[in-house]
Amino acid sequence: MIAEVIVDVPAMGTDRAFDYAVPDHLKELIKDGIRVIVPFGPRKLTGFVVAIKESTDLKRIKPIIDVVDLAPVLNDELLQLGKWLADSTLCFLHSAYQSMLPAAMKMSYKRNIQLISESKIVELDTQIQHLFQESGHIDWDKLQEMDKPVVRSVQAAVDEGLLEVEYNIQSKGKKKKHKVIQTKVAQEELVKVRDDLEKRAPKQAGVLNYLSEQDGDGITLRQVMEDTGSARSTIKSLISKGWIEELEQEVYRDPYENRHFEQTIPLELTDEQQESIEPILTAIEQIVHKTFLLHGVTGSGKTEIYLQTIETVLRQEKEAIMLVPEISLTPQMVQRFKGRFGSKVAVLHSGLSKGEKYDEWRKIHRNEAKVVVGARSAIFAPFKKIGIIIIDEEHESSYKQEENPRYHARDVAIYRGNYHRCPVILGSATPTLETYARAQKGVYKLCSLQKRVNKKTLPPTSLIDMREELRAGNRSLFSEALFEGLKSRLERKEQSVLLLNRRGYSTFINCRDCGYVAQCPHCDISLTYHKRYRLLKCHYCGYEENLPTACPECSSEHIRFFGTGTQKVEEELNKLIPEATIIRMDVDTTSRKGMHEKLLNTFAEKKADILLGTQMIAKGLDFPDVTLVGVLAADTMLHLPDFRASERTFQLLTQVGGRAGRHELDGEVIIQTYSPEHYSIQLAQSHEYLPFYNREMKIRKLHQYPPFYYLALITVSHVELMRVVDACEKVASQLSNALTDQAIILGPVASPIPRVKDRYRYHCMIKYKNEPNLKRVLHEILDHYKKEIQKNGLMINVDMHPQTIM
Repeated sequence: MIAEVIVDVPAMGTDRAFDYAVPDHLKELIKDGIRVIVPFGPRKLTGFVVAIKESTDLKRIKPIIDVVDLAPVLNDELLQLGKWLADSTLCFLHSAYQSMLPAAMKMSYKRNIQLISESKIVELDTQIQHLFQESGHIDWDKLQEMDKPVVRSVQAAVDEGLLEVEYNIQSKGKKKKHKVIQTKVAQEELVKVRDDLEKRAPKQAGVLNYLSEQDGDGITLRQVMEDTGSARSTIKSLISKGWIEELEQEVYRDPYENRHFEQTIPLELTDEQQESIEPILTAIEQIVHKTFLLHGVTGSGKTEIYLQTIETVLRQEKEAIMLVPEISLTPQMVQRFKGRFGSKVAVLHSGLSKGEKYDEWRKIHRNEAKVVVGARSAIFAPFKKIGIIIIDEEHESSYKQEENPRYHARDVAIYRGNYHRCPVILGSATPTLETYARAQKGVYKLCSLQKRVNKKTLPPTSLIDMREELRAGNRSLFSEALFEGLKSRLERKEQSVLLLNRRGYSTFINCRDCGYVAQCPHCDISLTYHKRYRLLKCHYCGYEENLPTACPECSSEHIRFFGTGTQKVEEELNKLIPEATIIRMDVDTTSRKGMHEKLLNTFAEKKADILLGTQMIAKGLDFPDVTLVGVLAADTMLHLPDFRASERTFQLLTQVGGRAGRHELDGEVIIQTYSPEHYSIQLAQSHEYLPFYNREMKIRKLHQYPPFYYLALITVSHVELMRVVDACEKVASQLSNALTDQAIILGPVASPIPRVKDRYRYHCMIKYKNEPNLKRVLHEILDHYKKEIQKNGLMINVDMHPQTIM
């Protein structure tokens, strides 16, 4: 029996399956999709078994050492999906398989240097004998910190066969266990023993009495001690006498165990909702794969359609995957899904601890959950009978992973939908141009919801030209209209939401005398000032330094702050409207576990008047008393050097505008901008998607961008600038020679942010419609540079459908 194993060495030369012999004692356990420990050169590594066969052409093969799992962690579909993922994103097979598992299941490798036998210690160099006297081994990392002569002596002893390197593999995932107590004797005997003990040891009798009433079946030790008021010694005495026993039982870490979810029932659908849901239900009944674009204005009841389609799927005893963008949507989404489907729901998102994610994943793996609600990686949920996949807010860029494997959750969803012959729903008020174009061409089925559920109109939106405000002498962050709007909401005891897509206090600090701007020493970007800690921070590499009291260049004290972040807005609001309670939500305030949900709950309970935040507050939130939404600077994303800048601005403004007036009270939206004449801002004011789509499509066609062309972005980086330029020029020339005349090759050119984390970055972009040789050529380029990548630290990244070109 031979197993083909993909080994944990993500490198060009090892990106294939290796044959290993299966020892007799493991034959029952080895199956496709299981992880094993194998010898690889001098090391011991883990790998995924991808196939089992009878024989091999190789003369000598090594045996598998052990298994990591008792049941396969990847089923046949996920093994197939991994191959497709590696091919479509040009990543390594092992990286593709590893990305499907929770972080807690990654293995850590620990190396020790140990004596081959205790008798050999006398043969060691005298300066290293003491290292091995106590335990016979020394930690590899500790050895690296020692003096060079010591390291050389250890290496010589390894070469002579006196010492060897031992590789220990440990799983990061620990199962949570708690102690339970149960009786070891029959009920009649228990009662008899209890009566005997009544006078001599009343505490012990009390415990036995309690267990007899509970049937004594697996009650936690803590509960027994709390309910009976007994000490640990009492329990120990009963165990030593053989009347009860203490066992360890596995429990799930449940992030929602202290939360009560109100049971909800399906709502009656409007005619529009009914019309949209019909073709989806038909596809579920007929077991066919179709992709639907559910294009509905904010508040049009898309979530109810999701819930009712999932209900249909569960009745067929199938499973459902529901993706939501990042952490911000999860608390309210979890509420809705747990309320409808109870314990059948597993939740996977970045706000959970490693252990919680691991336990939620195991619930899915063991068929204990039927619905998964989660962010991007939940698309790999190990379900076997998927009946529906839903991607809410499908336009969100967070569905694209920015490091290897660079997959888009939408592409994976369509692949899995095709495999399981089930429908895929893409829902959004502002779908991406690529998705809407496919719906227009009939590749996806378009379902439209033009009206809000409660027949309310979309809130009126005013555009405020901040240039006019400056001319009128208003130097505040708030226009006259927005300030009055906030005051009137306070008086009426209503709530407001303020969006500013920039965290920190000031965008940069600048010396008035010499023009010095504080820059990150590791990246070509200015440092952002965070007032609370009086620190300058880089939002790219995390570098921070104290705020200078004088200019480092000319020693002038005229240092001023420019640009505005959420911290500065909070400070201004506290000065202007001291009676208002403000909640600020950005990366700085929500980085601690559970803070996100805590802040939103505080706002939902009306303990705050104004919710101020970055784009994490723009989507999916639904509060009945929010009647004003203010956008402080609509142009923050508009002038970025990215062809999607207008589309992202339109999406963000439309989404945040949809948070106002969703219930009984009328809403209002105020957008402050320095570019009121820009079409994306004007069309967001009137919530008009189609005119925006038509206008943007003309621009994309003219400049040959998606959806008219596909893109591939090659980024080369290194600590030395000339190496980067040289490699990027060679790559561009190789592409020009190998691709057809139809492909457009742009570059090499410095990236918009030319240096990040001390590495210089250059880009090369390919625009193409149909380029059959492209993947082969890109593989050849990566293959050609593999030695330089491994030896000199050159990095070449290929992004097949980039979401950002920054």
